[in-house]
Amino acid sequence: MAHPVDVHVGKRIRHRRWLIGKTQQQLAEQVGIKFQQIQKYETGANRVSASRLWDISDALDVQVSFFFEGLDEEGKAGGKSSVPDDLMGDKEALDLVRSYYAIPENQRRRLFELARVLSDVA
Repeated sequence: MAHPVDVHVGKRIRHRRWLIGKTQQQLAEQVGIKFQQIQKYETGANRVSASRLWDISDALDVQVSFFFEGLDEEGKAGGKSSVPDDLMGDKEALDLVRSYYAIPENQRRRLFELARVLSDVA
């Protein structure tokens, strides 16, 4: 059984990879491993070593700490929110985020305000 931290780190790797539009193959080539190993990391089946996580963070242009965001002190995904736990594992949600950031900033801000009003969160 995979450790919850390994699963969380794997999800964060997949989240960031999808967010920047990289394939498993592209990431694997940058890191110098086979894409199957990326698959195993992303599912938590294999634990990512510190040096490999360093290489992955460099390839994905994030700090190593990015992969641990959202964990509590006991190594479990922390906190309850109105957002589903697997939101960033949802390809549709990531496509929406990518599309959102492709919109020019002034229009993006207006769209954000509209979404807030429509969701009654404002």
